[in-house]
Order: sequence, then structure tokens, then C-alpha cells
Amino acid sequence: MSTALVSGGKDSVYAAYLCDCQGWPVDELVTIRPHDPESRLFHTPNLDLVRLQAEAWGKRYREVVASGSGARDEHEALAKAIAGGTGPVVAGAIESSYQWTRLLAAADAAGRRVYVPLWRKDPARVVREEISAGLAIRLVHLSAEPLTADLLGARLDGPLLEELERRSRTVRRMHVAGEGGEFETLVVDAPFFASRIEIDSVERAVTPTTARLTVTAAHLVPHGPRVAPGAGS
Repeated sequence: MSTALVSGGKDSVYAAYLCDCQGWPVDELVTIRPHDPESRLFHTPNLDLVRLQAEAWGKRYREVVASGSGARDEHEALAKAIAGGTGPVVAGAIESSYQWTRLLAAADAAGRRVYVPLWRKDPARVVREEISAGLAIRLVHLSAEPLTADLLGARLDGPLLEELERRSRTVRRMHVAGEGGEFETLVVDAPFFASRIEIDSVERAVTPTTARLTVTAAHLVPHGPRVAPGAGS
């Protein structure tokens, strides 16, 4: 069975979904909680919500906490996260060589394959695929000049992606999938979830260079019966 490293963001959730679809069922979602909130290796916003994602998806959930902020501490946490399994290790990296080399080394040491289906794909294409797959994606951290604080909490859909592409062309170039840390996301619903995540309360922190939305309370709301298009007409 596969182990998916999931941060709660769009890329890791979508990569795990693709793994499921391609014949390697994902057994568990594993979150690594870094000691350093500015970790280059691990995503940090709203990690507590991955537990709800796993429950909504019917997957087991496990969390590994890094003991310190050094590269060695983070490598040890990664090794612990993927130890013991036999199937592929799934991750949502697109272009980060820093993440890729460390994941590959840890997986090789554990004797496991790596499944990274988004690797080196066109960033805009990846986001369009995620939107087309029905992921309900929220922007929860912004740290690039073209991204203004009014976008915090916005749903990343087709029109917003087009706006991000426009700003990247006309304001300042950025990675439109957020791979360079320009923004972080949270998936609150998907067609393969049995429930959606209902956000009850949040805290917003805005500085001259960043904006962050932290979910302080949330719960699951089960989906009603899904009706096929045209049914009953």
C-alpha cells in the first residue's frame, strides 16, 4: 500500500488522488510537522486539517513531528514518515529540487519507490487539472508581491488562476502553482471526499510582505446523495 505525504494543500492531495486512480491505493496520509515554521522542506499552514481530510477520504492518518529545525532533524522526520511501508511514497512536488533530492534519498534508504506525478509538469496545467478534478482550494498563505491580502481565503478556480497568470505577466513574475512559496493552499472538499470541511473560525495575520489565514476551528459536513447530471429530467 502507498504512503502519501500530505500537507493539506492542493498538490499533495491531488498527487495522492492520482496514485489511487492509477492502481496503487493510498493506505495512509502522513503529515510531517516541522519545528521551523519557515521550513524549506515542509509545508506548515493548517496542518491540523489533514486529519479531517483523511477522515473525509476514508484514509488512515499519521503525524510525524520534527524534533528540531536543522536539516538533519527534518531528514530524520522524513525517514520516520516513510519507514515500514512497502508501496510507493507519494508526494506533490512540481519543481523543487531541494524537496525532490531529499525525498529520493529517504525513499532509497527505506527501499521504497517514489511516485511524484506532478514532477516537471507545466505549473498552470497542473493547477487547471486540480480545478477540473473538482478540488475546492482556498488560498491560506500569500508571500509574493502580485498577491494582495484581499485574496486570502479566496477559492482558487479558473478565473482566479487567469488573474494570477495576468499578475505574473504584468506585476512581477511568480510561480502560478505556488511552488516557490508564493502562496500556500488548503483543500476543503473534493469529489472523492465523503464530507466537506466546514470552516468555523479563522485568524488572519497580515504584514507588509505576507498574509496568512489560520483555521482555528472546523468540522466535517457529510455530502448528500450525489445526483448524476441530467438525472430526473
